[in-house]
Amino acid sequence: MTKDLIAEAKNVLRLNDRGAYTVPTHGLYPFQWNWDSALSALGFVHFDEARAWTEIDTLMSHQWPCGMVPHIIFHEHDDGYFPGPDVWQTARPVATSGITQPPVSGYAVARLMDMARDKSLAEERARALLPSIHAWHKWFYRTRDPRGEGLVAIIHPWESGRDNSIDWDAPFAAVPTDGVEPYTRRDTMHANPDHRPTKEQYDRYIWLVQHFRSLKWDTEVLHDASPFRVVDPGFNAILIRSCAAVAELAAALGEGEIAKESRAMAAKGTAALDQLWSDTRGQYLCYDRAKEEFIDSPSIGGLLTVFAPIPEGRAQAIADRLNQIGKTAEFLVPSHDPVAPEFDGARYWRGPVWLIMNTMISDGLAQAGQHVMSQRLMDDSLRLIEKSGFAEYYDPITAEPCGGGHFTWTAAMVIDILYRQEQVA
Repeated sequence: MTKDLIAEAKNVLRLNDRGAYTVPTHGLYPFQWNWDSALSALGFVHFDEARAWTEIDTLMSHQWPCGMVPHIIFHEHDDGYFPGPDVWQTARPVATSGITQPPVSGYAVARLMDMARDKSLAEERARALLPSIHAWHKWFYRTRDPRGEGLVAIIHPWESGRDNSIDWDAPFAAVPTDGVEPYTRRDTMHANPDHRPTKEQYDRYIWLVQHFRSLKWDTEVLHDASPFRVVDPGFNAILIRSCAAVAELAAALGEGEIAKESRAMAAKGTAALDQLWSDTRGQYLCYDRAKEEFIDSPSIGGLLTVFAPIPEGRAQAIADRLNQIGKTAEFLVPSHDPVAPEFDGARYWRGPVWLIMNTMISDGLAQAGQHVMSQRLMDDSLRLIEKSGFAEYYDPITAEPCGGGHFTWTAAMVIDILYRQEQVA
């Protein structure tokens, strides 16, 4: 069964491989997405190391001069996706979007290095990537943490990767919809509209894009100019974990200055995360920086925080919280608490299970010594695959496959999970 599953997963990656980059899935997402690529590399590395490195090389080669790495790279024309380059108008040599995504590349590169069989290739590629990834990390703290508090904000829900999370409902209400140019969505032509964000949410997504475009995509001013400024603990955890990974890798490669700066950013961010802890919820919460208030929403963002090197007691509390959620969800980890009235088990980030989240949360739990719950997440992930195939996401109660099919990062996570389990065994 394991060999068959790995073979199927490899076929998904090959199906979506465009040579130097992968698309998340044909039709629904026809371009290169930022954190999709980084996580997909963790699947490729188990059977084609050079291809894994190329995936991240291609992503980072489209970094902006300011240090930002965009969330979409429009390598080829395809009118099957909205909003395309004609909406973004970022004036890049190769068209890109103008916002970013969770910076998981630092973590991914460190893992590629750890798993490398061809050490000379890995050292060469990692050494070349480190300065760019480090510049991206510094860009975050320079432009998205204006008070130097140690935590960065997202300025558009798409940056979080959790586009329509219930976390964003309250702060998103401050985003107007007046003046939004007419548009035709393409996502609902490829996937069930009941599984996708609503039109009201899309209007606000596009208003923000138009607003940032009017400011000529000056990333030094967009934070303060955005009515949506949210500190997401899960996003910050990914940044912190990547900074810590870069620090270790840089030290091993003799890049002392990068190691020192990365270690300092990770330490400051880890300490600052504790401000977002909620004893009442037993997890971390998002913070609305525009309104200066916490967002009391029991979502997966506050559980993903265990991906960072948080205190042992906090990791134990998150494991306990997951155990509690597991009593109402057949499959962990739902992207929102199933007992909450807003929960929607089939609609994108308002309830479904995503294997990338399971893998990162499981990894963080294992690092913190919470091995029982870590294994539960891996087992649930494989049960979903065996029951419903390589979907984009899954209903945590029924295991219904939702969103796009033959999904790249889902397949990549399956390969990574199975190889990890083989090594443990």
